[in-house]
Amino acid sequence: MSASTERKLRQAARAAGTDKKMLAAQEAAQKKKKSQIRWTLGTIAVVLLIALIFFLDSGVLYTRTTALTVGDKNYSPAEVSYYYGNEYHTMVNQYGSYISLFGLDTRSGISGLDKQDCPMLENGTWRDYFLQSAEENIKQVKALTDYAKQNGISLSEDEIAAIDAEIAQLADYAKTAGYASADNLLAANYGNGVTTSVVRQAYLDSALASKVYSEIYNGLSYTADELEAEYQSYNGEQDLFGFMFYYIAAVVEEGEEAPSDVAKVEAHADADAVYMAYADGTDIEDVEERFAVAVDSQFEGQTPTTRSGVAGSSLSAVYKEWLMDTERKAGDAAVFDDESGSWVVVFLSRDDNHYATANIRHILVKAEASEDGTYSDEAKAAAKARAEELLAEFQAGDKSEESFATMANLYSEDSGSNTNGGLYENVARGQMVKEFDAFLFEGHKPGDTGIVYGESSGYAGYHVMYYVGEGKQYSDMLAENSLRSSAMQSWVEEATAPYEVTVGSALRRVG
Repeated sequence: MSASTERKLRQAARAAGTDKKMLAAQEAAQKKKKSQIRWTLGTIAVVLLIALIFFLDSGVLYTRTTALTVGDKNYSPAEVSYYYGNEYHTMVNQYGSYISLFGLDTRSGISGLDKQDCPMLENGTWRDYFLQSAEENIKQVKALTDYAKQNGISLSEDEIAAIDAEIAQLADYAKTAGYASADNLLAANYGNGVTTSVVRQAYLDSALASKVYSEIYNGLSYTADELEAEYQSYNGEQDLFGFMFYYIAAVVEEGEEAPSDVAKVEAHADADAVYMAYADGTDIEDVEERFAVAVDSQFEGQTPTTRSGVAGSSLSAVYKEWLMDTERKAGDAAVFDDESGSWVVVFLSRDDNHYATANIRHILVKAEASEDGTYSDEAKAAAKARAEELLAEFQAGDKSEESFATMANLYSEDSGSNTNGGLYENVARGQMVKEFDAFLFEGHKPGDTGIVYGESSGYAGYHVMYYVGEGKQYSDMLAENSLRSSAMQSWVEEATAPYEVTVGSALRRVG
């Protein structure tokens, strides 16, 4: 091998060796670069995942997106969820254990409403039902708050403070209910994103809307002739009726679903016998006693049913027309038949509500309840003695209404009136417990006082009474309330008519 050839081979070998090293270095560099790229992509994915978690946890999807647009305002899913949840909870609280009769299963709370058909909608779920109610409520609140801004109506500092006090109480309630915070409580019961700030604003808006409604409602007025014409247009539906009846069911034979014609005739004959015994018993002057004796004469040991204060609108169709006849007199009696038996009915009274209501101040002294919730004679006696002391203290002073009001604020245990001097205005018959009611309508004059016993499901005790005077005529109150409600319904419809509701893509997140 020549020297030149060997030299070329060595050069080639060196070149080849150098190329391998370079190739190896290049390959290593490429591997490292790919690894860096994979690590960078993985890091980016982790960062994005963490960002997504923080994004979802921040509630942005529920507070910064649009579920509804009403007029010029966008409402987030959280804001709509509060109104939606409020409609649900209001209905559940209103009907309690009877809510299942509406076909609503509350065991899964708000979260299960989209899986339950609502019988009040032709084709829809309970979620649809409460969303519709929430949308209508939001639209009304928006219309009325806009009216408030345009007409210079605003909440006072005291009204705002009262709302803030309610919001502050949520924290204590949440702790009692086992939640870490008020926000957690609200989210669990109303939906994601619902916080105290969301609820506070809803409270403020609703309070302002209510203030507008009240100002307009209270500003409506009607003449005496207008009120009387309105009441007469009810054609006795608001009048109160007193009557007695005894019902004789026609016998249904075994295996049959309804009584036979023969059984109906027999029931009618029995009813006629009671009627004749009543008609023949004119030697008994008291109508109620006479009817009781007539029933007992045909059905030994049985007694009739007495009803009082029944509105015409609530009377059974079986005897309604007869009872509402303007010619009807106390003691009139008649027999009526329906598909399952016969009735003997005796008319007692009719009240057309043309009487003056009463204005009264009182101081309630409750008897102390025993551990089992009952009231001993000793506890009642102690309450009576305290009531007598308070009445004596009042009578030892100037005996003015103002001094009685001061004492009521100091001593009364009636939370419904011990901040306004114990005052109840325009009290209608039957509104208060029996003894209280009797005092109001037994012919007192302004300034008369007395002590009456009262007992209800919530207390037993004595009322120190101060008769202020007559209130409005009750028939006028019924008519006025009806006229105002009708006028306000028209006003709200007109106020909300320009407001369109547009559904946003985030509505699916409500609840």
